[in-house]
Amino acid sequence: MAVIRPFQGLRYSVEAGALNTLTAPPYDVLSDEQRDGYAVRNEYNVVHLTLPESKPDDRSKFVKYARSAALLSEWRRQGTLLLENKPAIYRYEQRFSVPHIGEELVRTSIIALLKTEPYEKGVVLPHEQTFPKHKEDRLRILEATRAHLECIFGLFEDPSAHIHDAIVKAPSEGAVETVSDDGTTQRLEPITDPEAISHLVGLLEDKKVWIADGHHRYETACTFRANLGERDGLIAEDFMMMAFSSMSDPGLVLLPTHRVLTDIPVDRDTMFSRLEEHFNLKETHNSRLMESIELEARSGRTAFGLALEGGDGYVLEAKDPAILHKLVPGDASDDLKKLDVTVLHSIILEQMLEVKGLDSIKYTRDSHEAVMWVNEGAKAAFLMNPPTVDDMKRIALGGEKMPQKSTYYFPKILSGLVLWSLNDF
Repeated sequence: MAVIRPFQGLRYSVEAGALNTLTAPPYDVLSDEQRDGYAVRNEYNVVHLTLPESKPDDRSKFVKYARSAALLSEWRRQGTLLLENKPAIYRYEQRFSVPHIGEELVRTSIIALLKTEPYEKGVVLPHEQTFPKHKEDRLRILEATRAHLECIFGLFEDPSAHIHDAIVKAPSEGAVETVSDDGTTQRLEPITDPEAISHLVGLLEDKKVWIADGHHRYETACTFRANLGERDGLIAEDFMMMAFSSMSDPGLVLLPTHRVLTDIPVDRDTMFSRLEEHFNLKETHNSRLMESIELEARSGRTAFGLALEGGDGYVLEAKDPAILHKLVPGDASDDLKKLDVTVLHSIILEQMLEVKGLDSIKYTRDSHEAVMWVNEGAKAAFLMNPPTVDDMKRIALGGEKMPQKSTYYFPKILSGLVLWSLNDF
């Protein structure tokens, strides 16, 4: 099924600086201001490659991609980035606390190369819709640099946790460690022993891989390979870099992604009238909304939090979920129609509030931030519970996709710990 290989990664030299000045979150979670903040920490910070800067005198919008490629070559030439001396699979440990809960957890992955496959082959499975404009940007940078500058995140089934245990126990050498801005301790350890590598590859070779995070980059890699046409044997363009984690990993955490509306087409009375047709509305202060809907979810009920200006909040509890699910248009499966994110987008936002498109929707994983945005002028925030890993697995196996930003695996895979150039295949 999955074709997985070790690789010779590119890693920062000691002379480049401290790892916490060189690494950054993935490109797609950084605002322009955050990107610039990381860029000034160190002239070699990875954002100079992943999010190259446009300059006023650039001849075209594509010059920035060539700038990224030139920097990558220069950093290799001068020894800022060093090539691993032998093929490796990298054990990647993230030790973290769940926001606003405090429980410490550990998530363990291995970073290796995965042969990309079209989704229809059923080897690599998506679960979320993507934005075309993001894929074009990533394709341009991949074409220019011929390198996978960041790691995407994938999951495999491991009911007995046998593979997870093998990853944890594999011998390694030369560990590096840093603490990222979200408080996560990030530890990378090369596994270079050929026998250990062969064992791990063998354990994964009959597995399907679910994309947890990085759909845009995966689809970009598939397009990049398809553009080359048929080739004899395996080539570098067949592969991309991925962090693989067991679905049985005790540190696998999904956070909710809350929706904040900057505009609501209907007036307040109409909104409440329509909501009350299918939801019981319980007044709750904004500060207590998240714990209230989490309690509803633990009792098996579908519920959302509605935060409004001035601290006024409401818990929306579905009166009859079965009737609600029938309101979702189209021929989607029952599994997809039952998801909270489907109910929120398809019924509450589109039908009841008449919100069309995504332009008036902002996203945040932090319920406190969502409420803060409402206090600062947003029209409303809808707080929600996250889907489960089993939800994601069922949707993907059924060949369907959730709405954009349905899942948020925490913590993110840190960029800059290891890179891979196709020229080193």
